[in-house]
Amino acid sequence: MTSTVHRTCPLCEAVCGLTLTLDEGGHVTSVRGDGDDPFSKGFICPKGASLGRLDEDPDRLRKPLIRDGEQWREAGWDEAFAAVEQGLKAVTERHGRESVAVYLGNPSAHTMAGALYAGPMIKSLGTRNIFSASTSDQMPKHVASGLMFGHPLAIPVPDLDRTDYLLMLGANPLESNGSLCTAPDFPGRLKALRARGGRLVVVDPRRTRTAALGDEHVFVRPGTDAYLLFGLVNTLFAEDLVRLSHEVNGLDEVREAAKHFPPDVVGRHTGVPAEVIVRLARELAGARRAAVYARIGTCTAEFGTLAQWLVDVLNVLTGNLDRPGGVMFPKSATESGGRRRPYTVGRWRSRVRGLPEANGELPVATLADEIETPGDGQIRMLVTVAGNPVLSAPNGPRLDTAFAGLDFMVCVDPYLNETTRHAHVILPPPRVLQSGHYDFALLGFAVRNYTRYSPPALPLDGRPSEARILSRLAMIASGLEGDLDEFVIGQTLAKAVDTPGSGVEGRDVAELRAALDGESGTERRLDLMLRLGPYGEWSGGGDLSLRKLLDNPHGLDLGPLEPRLPEVLKTASGLIELAPPQLVEDVERLRAGLEREPAEIVLIGRRHLRSNNSWMHNVGPLVGGSNRCTLQINPADVARLALDGEAVVRSAKGELRVPIEPTDTIMPGVVSLPHGWGHAGSSQSVAAEHAGVNANALTDETTIDVPSGNAVFNGVPVTISPTAVIIAH
Repeated sequence: MTSTVHRTCPLCEAVCGLTLTLDEGGHVTSVRGDGDDPFSKGFICPKGASLGRLDEDPDRLRKPLIRDGEQWREAGWDEAFAAVEQGLKAVTERHGRESVAVYLGNPSAHTMAGALYAGPMIKSLGTRNIFSASTSDQMPKHVASGLMFGHPLAIPVPDLDRTDYLLMLGANPLESNGSLCTAPDFPGRLKALRARGGRLVVVDPRRTRTAALGDEHVFVRPGTDAYLLFGLVNTLFAEDLVRLSHEVNGLDEVREAAKHFPPDVVGRHTGVPAEVIVRLARELAGARRAAVYARIGTCTAEFGTLAQWLVDVLNVLTGNLDRPGGVMFPKSATESGGRRRPYTVGRWRSRVRGLPEANGELPVATLADEIETPGDGQIRMLVTVAGNPVLSAPNGPRLDTAFAGLDFMVCVDPYLNETTRHAHVILPPPRVLQSGHYDFALLGFAVRNYTRYSPPALPLDGRPSEARILSRLAMIASGLEGDLDEFVIGQTLAKAVDTPGSGVEGRDVAELRAALDGESGTERRLDLMLRLGPYGEWSGGGDLSLRKLLDNPHGLDLGPLEPRLPEVLKTASGLIELAPPQLVEDVERLRAGLEREPAEIVLIGRRHLRSNNSWMHNVGPLVGGSNRCTLQINPADVARLALDGEAVVRSAKGELRVPIEPTDTIMPGVVSLPHGWGHAGSSQSVAAEHAGVNANALTDETTIDVPSGNAVFNGVPVTISPTAVIIAH
């Protein structure tokens, strides 16, 4: 007898609805797109179609592992938690709380446990040594948005379904499915844009699948996006094309800064002809509804924060911020209306290199420094959650060595991989289908307001949920006992009833707590957030609750994005800060870059449709075909360098021997390696067969985007040699 389950896909940022068929044993026999989902409307990609294979991967850990010397053994959960408690106590009693660090990987943003329990765990550990994949990916956008709008999550997204003109830089959503822009069937939405007479312009060093779909593809030298964007800003001012629709601070400062980047100057630096820059600026200003969108290719570069800032400077200057068809601020169903102090960075700095924190995190680019450098506060213990920084962080081989020297390491992870092999205890979360799913973070970036909850489809069979694993770690770290969920619920309700004007002002906390639905503390907390949220039955905004989501398993459409800038702005002035001092100051670094000679060859990354970092390389159907670890290189460079079959790629940090893939889709002078490979010797059977090489053996952890601390993965100077040169030496 079979059963049907409806779920949100948790494998990327598109939040597509899936319909799964399970047999009597709970095995997935088919996966289809959920045609009744009002947001994704049946769209599915190869990753979602392989959810069953990922969920039942035989290499997934089912029980905790404890390392004894060089050997691993399975353990019970109580024994594993006792080992964690003993290890934490030994490290902190000898070296203090600041000797502990936490690293949160990309998948933790796709789980309820990561959203609700990682914070309390970190707070209980009492350390400022917090690192995550955010400083390998998106921190420049958070910093730019925080400084401009007052909150790091106030990120405007392109109103894809209503825009007439989309300028896209460093993004390839036909492969990535979107990033900091939650849009199921991104390809279909771009095709619809063109079908209604709109225009799509893609700026990228590669003619990606997205660029090939567009009306125009503009090649640009990697790492020079900020120069190109400043050239557009310069043109808007020079030709009197600025059209403000909101009051701002700093207009004159932006005008003055832009004077140093006229199209002819930035054209020589970016490789984009000056006449193209001028034309693009005119098109942006002349379009009825336009949006500028830039993602990881622009973030993971030397001037990532300036690029992200200038994206929204352009959206403001063309009058397209917070208007239909421009860029808009989504309203998530679990959004909190609380106001916080104006955003700042650098509240503390890293011990060794003095790098500033951003969003409560330190740059992962300095994690190895903090482990290797002796002295007070040296990191002696590391807790990782769903992360593999040996492959994903800059200069991964250095981290590999550093992790081997830790006194104690705990990993919450389903795999024994390149990072977790250094752990002393591995705590594996349950299968995807044994976990409830709600996208707290991603629905805050959705191009249409929407909500959906997927309850667990299968029982836990005696193992703890990931929420329970993280809350148990929090309890161990705090030395307290009790129910973390009940504590958080009680605190949240007490604050809500004491808040003037809230939908539950003056009501009885016990009565409200008793009304909450849910089979677990996690579900009750979700119910609380939904009821208090902007569409909730306790906020006066609607009738949303957990029960309503359970009664609507395909999800609920909450309507198109609407203008809401006044309620989003959290700046001290209450205005858009168009020229934050920290960013205007960094413009001097950008100007200095104009004097540098560009490297002969630079390295960039690339995305594959059937991959999401390192954690999907152990699923057979997702590996092979175009999803291969090859060095893409222009045929002109192949001929010039006399390459044949393989090449040696060298940087300031290391060298790799890689199969080459000649293609005219990449600019001369640019080569590309995909991210997340390097599985030689892995215990993951499929990944080991398709090992590839670790591109981050070439990236330099000492080079960062200064305002955000983000790692630089694009525009890395390299040299390319035939493999015969290596043999000859």
